Amino acid sequence: MFSQISGCQPAPEGYSPTLKWQQQQVANFSAVRQGGKFSEGGDLYHCIYTSLNKHRNHWRSQHLDSNVTMPKSEDEEGWKKFCLGERVYSEIDALSDNENLGIDYMKVGFPPLLSIVSRMNQATVTSVLEYLIAWFGEKKFTPELGRWLYALLACLEKPLLPEAHSLIRQLARRCAEVRALEESKNEEQISALNLIICLVSRYFDQRDLADEPS
Repeated sequence: MFSQISGCQPAPEGYSPTLKWQQQQVANFSAVRQGGKFSEGGDLYHCIYTSLNKHRNHWRSQHLDSNVTMPKSEDEEGWKKFCLGERVYSEIDALSDNENLGIDYMKVGFPPLLSIVSRMNQATVTSVLEYLIAWFGEKKFTPELGRWLYALLACLEKPLLPEAHSLIRQLARRCAEVRALEESKNEEQISALNLIICLVSRYFDQRDLADEPS
């Protein structure tokens, strides 16, 4: 259940992002969407995306590999498995030792490649975002989840539709909730959570959810 309070829970002491860092992430994210240049000190995920909108038609025209079968928009369980992989979806700690070498994307999830996300219309983007946020509402944060959340945010068109507006606010609050409970103080994970909160609050203009600069 997501908190209904206005703002987000603050970051653990010593882990609140600086205003400069937040501004840098917004600039990088904007560059991802528009095909511009990145500033120094890029975030964890923007390297996945170069010139998203600028080259969308090019990527959409590329053939998908034979092992990539995108679920139908309404297939919630199919999308969770597609994005997160069987290992994360089924909460298996590790692949067994007798697994064949090489990447099995059905087990580890498909990355949000441009050739995949370019084929997703706004209705599908919103639906998949809803599915993953619902999953995240009860599960832990993982790198696979982080990459897809970043990709889907990069695909959201502005101005936001009411449904998308509500979803990203839920997402930011959940990120803040998980961050506040992060006992091991995993810097990479906290940085990823900070990034999503930053993008929701400062790029998508949900300023009441923004972290106060450290």
